[in-house]
Amino acid sequence: MPDLLNQFLHEISLLLTFGIPDLVAQAPTPQVQQQTIAAPTDISLWALFWQAHLVVKAVMLGLLVASVWVWAIVIDKTILYARTRREMDRFEQSFWSGESLEDLYRALSAKPVHAMAALFVSAMREWKRTYEGGGKAIGTLNQRIEKVMNVTITREVDRLERRLLVLATVGSAGPFIGLFGTVWGIMTSFQSIAASKNTSLAVVAPGIAEALFATAIGLVAAIPATIFYNKFISEVNRQAQRMESFADEFSAILSRQVDENS
Repeated sequence: MPDLLNQFLHEISLLLTFGIPDLVAQAPTPQVQQQTIAAPTDISLWALFWQAHLVVKAVMLGLLVASVWVWAIVIDKTILYARTRREMDRFEQSFWSGESLEDLYRALSAKPVHAMAALFVSAMREWKRTYEGGGKAIGTLNQRIEKVMNVTITREVDRLERRLLVLATVGSAGPFIGLFGTVWGIMTSFQSIAASKNTSLAVVAPGIAEALFATAIGLVAAIPATIFYNKFISEVNRQAQRMESFADEFSAILSRQVDENS
């Protein structure tokens, strides 16, 4: 038994000495295959704009210009309506303070600086014109004063509503214009896929991102336009109602003066 064990260990040592190196030498050396990794596609907003189709670029530029125009109108109207409210408050404070209507008229007749002052001046001018003419048409004075004030209110409301139509147009048409750019961009992407016969996400993603970017710009322009249009229309209606209330009160005062002088 010890002889057999010694013989087995001797054969194992010979195999380790001469067999394994030959096998290692004959074994094929694995080749490391280097995979080429494509550079990542730039999908920043600036790159999406420059890589977009010419039609999509025109849509994006138009929507950006519309967005800037919308914010310019928003800032202008916000300042205008705030100033108009302050001027109306000051005028009503002066009007109801007991100051003479003649003195107030002389102070404002040269240049009415706000809507309610223009309303007051137009009514007083018609009043003075009738009495300076001898009072021959005093019977229809109330109707003429009301008509003059209605015309003045309409003119002032038109001034307050000026350029609000731009907000309404951008708010309603902006998403559809952006959607047009999106449809055109996706159609161009599909044409590129068909030409390259490659449907991998790396090929499809940039074109679709450019197309969706147009829709995003359309929403950026349309959402503020819609919100501020509704807000400003409500503000114009409040100021118009305020002028109409003052016109009714002032017409009643002048009517009472006519009855007292007749």
